[in-house]
Amino acid sequence: MGQSSSIPETPPQREISPSRRFSFKHLPVMSTPDQNDDESDRFETLDGRDYTLDLPDECLGIIFHFLGSGDRKRSSLVCQRWLRVDGEHRHRLSLNAQAGILPFIPCIFTRFDSVTKLALRCDRKSISIDDEALVLISVRCKNLTRLKLRGCREITDLGMAAFAQNSKGLKKLSVGSCMFGPKAMNAVLEYCTALEELSVKRLRGIHDASEQIGAGKTPSTLKSICLKEILNGQCFGPLIVSSKNLKTLKLFRCLGDWDRVLEMLGNGNRGLTEIHLERIQVTDLGLSAIAKCSNLEVLHIVKAPECSNFGLICVAEHCKLLRKLHIDGWRTNRIGDEGLIAVAKDCPDIQELVLIGVNPTSLSLTAIASNCKKLERLALCGSGTIGDAEFACIAAKCVALKKLCIKGCPISNVGLETLAWGCPNLAKIKVKKCKGVSGEVAEWLRERRGSLTVNWDSGEIVPLDAAGGLSGGVESSMEFPLDHVAVTIAPSSSNNPLTLFRTKFGFFSGRSFVPCTFRRWSVSENTSNGNL
Repeated sequence: MGQSSSIPETPPQREISPSRRFSFKHLPVMSTPDQNDDESDRFETLDGRDYTLDLPDECLGIIFHFLGSGDRKRSSLVCQRWLRVDGEHRHRLSLNAQAGILPFIPCIFTRFDSVTKLALRCDRKSISIDDEALVLISVRCKNLTRLKLRGCREITDLGMAAFAQNSKGLKKLSVGSCMFGPKAMNAVLEYCTALEELSVKRLRGIHDASEQIGAGKTPSTLKSICLKEILNGQCFGPLIVSSKNLKTLKLFRCLGDWDRVLEMLGNGNRGLTEIHLERIQVTDLGLSAIAKCSNLEVLHIVKAPECSNFGLICVAEHCKLLRKLHIDGWRTNRIGDEGLIAVAKDCPDIQELVLIGVNPTSLSLTAIASNCKKLERLALCGSGTIGDAEFACIAAKCVALKKLCIKGCPISNVGLETLAWGCPNLAKIKVKKCKGVSGEVAEWLRERRGSLTVNWDSGEIVPLDAAGGLSGGVESSMEFPLDHVAVTIAPSSSNNPLTLFRTKFGFFSGRSFVPCTFRRWSVSENTSNGNL
């Protein structure tokens, strides 16, 4: 009583929890007089050591690449070394491109001196950076290979020309809602000789009297061109035709007649592998020209009401390597069994088929199922002819099918039940807005085939019209990505050309009738794979 124990106390071990694994604060070490100073020093050294000092800067930079944006910002504040390593190994940077950023550009790119991918965005209510800021960025950012400009309305042709002269290693350029015009684009094509991808959306400086783009020197490395919502998109015709190594062409909601451009393209470049046509004025003449591209593998024809079976047959007969075909017939009934039977006959390598607003029958579905042995992904949406008989044909003959989407079709429980014995490789099915299908049969199908993922939704069918069509877009992320464009409805009294342009092509659309089913599936697969 009143006496201390003669047994020396064991020094407590430091608890290391996941939340404190990078905390290097020294904890007090308890020791008794019987313990020598060397042992105490040994405990202190082991407890307070920063093990990240053993990592080379290169390894630490690789670790930073796996962090999200917020975590990476917070990690850079841990110590001076982490701040330096983060700046040296950050290759992607996105900035709020308001005019007030100009004084900070030198210090920003002094810290981030290895940036290769840069995004400059400015909202429509703010004043964006001007030519001076863009040129200063091009001087400070010497390794730039990708640039994205959004809403930078103060940048002019002169600024873009100066930027192009300083960024000759640029490989990818994406511009949207900017005010410069053809002179800027021609300067980019002249000086950026390594350019591989070009994406232009709502470029305000291009109008009916604009000069031609790409009529002079064009980079021989250009492989992809994407044009969206351009009033006079035909001024890009010389660029499209003269790009001999072009592999991908995407045209979305661009006014004017495109048959002539496609005819010249088919005569001069037959190496194209991917073409997207959405809400543009193109006829069977244009599709016949596309048919000359014998290496074509991916074709999207979305809401092109003047295209018919004749054009599709021309494509099928000459493009025998076709793997992915998306058709949104807009319920015009100009594409049907005749064209689809030609696809089944001449394109046996089809792996992905999307039919929206098209009315195939058992004749074409039987031909596709019998001849296209590699068909893995099938989507049938808004078709009034897809009933239980057609569904039974799919279940019986599409042996390789892995993913199936049925939306707004008059099938019933009887048709869905056929999947219990058919399509042995089917992994996922989505049934939406099919009034004849009940939740009970969907649950029964889940129990019957335990490995099958069944998504069922009995929502009401949205009327299909020019304003709210079925699956409108074709921005490809992996499989069936859609393009949802948010626009502001102008007053009806406006005679602005852009207003008339949007009105003609039904831009006042709400939610798409068919959101991208297979894209959601692919995203979920990527997420699950990333967690393994």
